[in-house]
Amino acid sequence: MESIVHCATGSLARKWSVIRAARAEHWSFSRLLPVLQGHRFHTSSYKSQQRGSGMNVFDRHSKLLQRERAAKNPNVAIFDYLKEEVGYRLSDRILDIKRELKMGLDLGCGRGYVAKNISDVELNHLYMSDLSPTMLESAQTPEGISHTKLVIDEEEEFPLESGSLDLVISNLNLHWVNNLPGCLKEILRVLKEDGVFLASMFGGDTLYELRSSLVLAELEREGGFSAHISPFTEIRDIGALLTQCGFTMLTIDVDEITVGYPSMFELLWDLQGMAENNAGVNRKPHLHRDTLLAASAIYQEMYGKTEGIPATFQIIYMIGWKPDPNQKLAQAERGSGQMSLKDLHKLDDLIRESGMEGRIKFMKDMEDEKDKKE
Repeated sequence: MESIVHCATGSLARKWSVIRAARAEHWSFSRLLPVLQGHRFHTSSYKSQQRGSGMNVFDRHSKLLQRERAAKNPNVAIFDYLKEEVGYRLSDRILDIKRELKMGLDLGCGRGYVAKNISDVELNHLYMSDLSPTMLESAQTPEGISHTKLVIDEEEEFPLESGSLDLVISNLNLHWVNNLPGCLKEILRVLKEDGVFLASMFGGDTLYELRSSLVLAELEREGGFSAHISPFTEIRDIGALLTQCGFTMLTIDVDEITVGYPSMFELLWDLQGMAENNAGVNRKPHLHRDTLLAASAIYQEMYGKTEGIPATFQIIYMIGWKPDPNQKLAQAERGSGQMSLKDLHKLDDLIRESGMEGRIKFMKDMEDEKDKKE
């Protein structure tokens, strides 16, 4: 293994320095490609994507087969750890919504990672949907909430009436949708006015360690590289996309989950068990054994620790609301503010001197002044 590390990493120092700098500056592939023109790349997939439709990034039929295979695995529960954790965090955000939610949809529910955690939400009915019938059949359901399971393709029209739902949730599912704007518009259609959409997606920095290792290994062993990890949406594009599709009052934040593995091969095995293996239209059919061994050695050399290797999963959480024309916010009149920004520091002084009682007294004095003016 040491000889593989030396051979695979020694002659790639210059190439890696360029790719590392590109990652630090968040270069796109199209910007990185001209910089490395001195090397031989397999660019046919990239060029075909430029010529073809930007909607055909993923092979949905292959993704369906991958999900079916994963759902039929007798040990499928072993691979639920990541989606269960993100599903729990997403369900916790639903509890922060202080309004009545009667009808909901769990879009791409998988094995019920969110649904099983929303028993405390006062929903009357929850629709649970997934592209895979076997995955949907095995999905855990919420306790005390009536539910209906539907096989829904996110790229088709939903079999639900317009304006029928108060809530739509989606957990780690939308990153496999080709026409994401169309899917978001369909979600907006089925939501009631003032309905809410909550979702989580993998972000652009997901599995960057694996991506870099595979690129460097293929450059060294085969003289070029192709995409082995599906592209993910960048956080800077999510807000614009939601706004373009008609959502308002957006809240977007990012979290990173790092999972440790003994080696790269255990990571690849778990990705297949999660049904998160590559489903790109122009994906390479297979990787040579020599390339895989080199990639594993590079991964260990660049990112590895004594106990194994880390894999980073960037999670983007988003909340968007469907506008309600009847909900008009009156703009405050100019000069109607009761507190000057220059007095904000007084809150900290009062809290330090007299604790929370000082803050309460300060706010009460402000209200008294307002009553006198009125």
